[in-house]
Amino acid sequence: MGIKSFEGKRAEPEKIQSAPIQVKDYMSENLITFRKDQYVVEVMETLIKNKISGAPVVNENNELLGIISDGDCMKQISESRYYNMPIGDMQIEQYMETNVPTIDKNVSIFDCASLFYKHNCRRFPIIENGKLIGQISRKDILCAALKLRSQNWHS
Repeated sequence: MGIKSFEGKRAEPEKIQSAPIQVKDYMSENLITFRKDQYVVEVMETLIKNKISGAPVVNENNELLGIISDGDCMKQISESRYYNMPIGDMQIEQYMETNVPTIDKNVSIFDCASLFYKHNCRRFPIIENGKLIGQISRKDILCAALKLRSQNWHS
C-alpha cells in the first residue's frame, strides 16, 4: 500500500524574478563620440580626460563610421616619430578602424561574452535603424556577471 500525504494541496512554488541578461540591460547609452575630421590629439586628450580606451566615430546623422581607440592613437604616435611629423596633426579618419563588428541589443550577455572572445575587441557598438544607440564593453559584461553570480546562468 502506498504512502498517502495528509498535507493537502501544496502551494505553487514562488517564482524568482531573474535579473536581466541582455545587452540592452547593461549597454552604455550616453557615449562620447568623435567625427572623422577631428584630430588625433583631440582624441588622445578626450580618452585621457574621460578614462576610456576608445569611442565610436559617427557622422552628422549619428551613423557609425568606425571606432578610434588608444591603440589607433599609438599607431599615429609611432608613425609621427618615423616620419618626423608632429603628434596629433592628422585626422582620425586615417587611423580609425572602419571594419567594426556590431551587436544587437537583444543578444544575451553570455553570447556577447563569446563574441568578445572571438573578435578580440574591447567594445561593440549597438545599431538600431542605422543609428548608433549605445555600446557594450568587456567591462559592462564583467559588471553584469558580478550582478548575476548568485543566480542561475541560464538564459
